[in-house]
Amino acid sequence: MPQTMKVDLFDFTLPEGLIATEPATPRDSARLLDVPQNGPFHDRLIRDLPLLLSAGDALVVNDTRVIPTRLFGKRGEAHIEATLHKNAGNGAWWAFAKPGKRLRPADTVIFEDTLAARVVEKNDHDGVLLDFEMPEGELLAALEEYGAMPLPPYIARKEGPRDSDRNDYQTMFAARPGAVAAPTAGLHFTPELYDRIAGLGVRIIRLTLHVGAGTFLPVKVEDTQDHRMHSEYGELSQTTADALNAIRQGGGRLVAVGTTALRLLETATGEDNVVRPFCGDTDIFITPGHTFRGADAIMTNFHLPRSTLFMLVCAFAGTDRMKDAYAHAIENHYRFYSYGDACFLRRTT
Repeated sequence: MPQTMKVDLFDFTLPEGLIATEPATPRDSARLLDVPQNGPFHDRLIRDLPLLLSAGDALVVNDTRVIPTRLFGKRGEAHIEATLHKNAGNGAWWAFAKPGKRLRPADTVIFEDTLAARVVEKNDHDGVLLDFEMPEGELLAALEEYGAMPLPPYIARKEGPRDSDRNDYQTMFAARPGAVAAPTAGLHFTPELYDRIAGLGVRIIRLTLHVGAGTFLPVKVEDTQDHRMHSEYGELSQTTADALNAIRQGGGRLVAVGTTALRLLETATGEDNVVRPFCGDTDIFITPGHTFRGADAIMTNFHLPRSTLFMLVCAFAGTDRMKDAYAHAIENHYRFYSYGDACFLRRTT
């Protein structure tokens, strides 16, 4: 079972120059660090991914679509920036606001002539609850018109998000609006790479996890047992569960594209290793000691120090192995985080 451990165990030093602020062009020209369970690492490219797959395997991708949820407005004369991060339903969203201390319940923030929100409540964990008082469909349309892509805070640009980010920060699988952060491993795929993989006899199976902004938040406690995960909404249908179980029964591997796909697979897979339908919120927190049942391999980007995602890959492939892999990546100038390079990991537990 997961172990209680110090968060410092998952710290490392990353040179700022290795943080990618632009995606690779073309997308599948990014680098891919192949991390076997033992032995030397292999420096590859994303377009080499078919070499690591076999007929009968399945790539499991997240088909969530990022909504442009970063808004700029005013409360009176005070400038307010709000990043919506969790849909509370009926036109209301939880948001991280800057400066949040200036907002009080019953305040109104004006974003555009036709877009305003009332502050309903606030707390230290979720930020402020903003009620836009309009139907969901109308709000999504307004966000598409007025919002900016919610790039992670480590992509520091003085000018803020660019129009090109609306395409760059969206995967080719994006179909179901709801995420406020991209499932970044999926950003590497192109139609050409997709066709090559499918041509091998590898199935591409979709599920949905609407990624929240909590994925970027550092772990601020000293012990993992004291960290509270943000929940995210996911859906995995009966049809998808049947397909995944059939892959396993046929001897194929389930290869998760990204930590979001992996987290939903782990949520939906029982102790009997059977994948079942799932619809709802998950706040699963995976740390070393977790017994994996939902995936056999994962392709994922390089993650932040002290983050829940680095803890997850340490749980999946071994803490010492991942520290060595990250040291290799840093020494060889791999690009880190959302627009960066990726690694391919095999399950060790």
